[in-house]
Amino acid sequence: MLDRLLEVKTFFLSLLLETIPFVLMGVFFSALLQTFVTPEQVKRWTPKSALIAIPFAGVLGCLFPVCECGIVPVVRRLLQKGMPVPVGIVFLLAGPVVNPVVLASTYVAFPRLPEMAVNRAVLAFLVAVTVGIILWLTMRKSPLKHGVDRELRHEEEHARQNQGKLSATFSHAVDEFFDMGKYLLFGALISSLIQVFVAREALLEIGQSPLASHLAMMGMAYVFSLCSEADAFIAASFAGTFTASSLLAFLVYGPMVDLKSTLMLMSTFRFAFVCRLIALVTVFVLVYTIFLPL
Repeated sequence: MLDRLLEVKTFFLSLLLETIPFVLMGVFFSALLQTFVTPEQVKRWTPKSALIAIPFAGVLGCLFPVCECGIVPVVRRLLQKGMPVPVGIVFLLAGPVVNPVVLASTYVAFPRLPEMAVNRAVLAFLVAVTVGIILWLTMRKSPLKHGVDRELRHEEEHARQNQGKLSATFSHAVDEFFDMGKYLLFGALISSLIQVFVAREALLEIGQSPLASHLAMMGMAYVFSLCSEADAFIAASFAGTFTASSLLAFLVYGPMVDLKSTLMLMSTFRFAFVCRLIALVTVFVLVYTIFLPL
């Protein structure tokens, strides 16, 4: 039992060390948005037509390379500044994948399947845009928690005090980090416990049929909560056991939805909306990876 607890500790610390730098990048970028970008600017920069804004958000990751560890605070800030929710969700889903660093690491991890990086970007874009269009057509009220809605007004009032922009940026970054950090710690702990006490062989045994193999890889992506800049190397280790399409499901699903990011999403969005978002992503990743000829 002691050996397993030591393994939990190792997984927990490695996950935190892998994740925290990107969370810091995300909260600092979020703080810059809070200090230097006004709601009017966000509304002006966002295309007025949803049919243009949604695909536009799908490629924002090329311009703002933030992984899934740090994108939640960035998107939360953009939504508070006035970005439409479906557009923000598309950036949230696609940004961690349609990312030059992530695609480069995928290309390196799969030297015998160079098309994997392109397929990963294309599939992530398709899933994110599909989910965004569905939300645009069906969403009737804001999914943000009431406390999050009030937070922006409080911070803007605080920023009007005699505080320099640089000082305000660091103050917002610290507040954001501690707000998101408790969810990150809890998610990392749960993920570590599952990785140690649930045998990987149990997941591999169910990955023999096409549907089961895709579900198994998506389940592992959710539980392992890997950073999108490193998950391609883990996926490549399963290349001899799972099909290329199920590996693609792993590479797309994990950065969009994992255990760690689920808890972080719940700090910003209502529980029902988070469940709906996870369900939509799960369905479309599964359908697209099984039926599209990627």
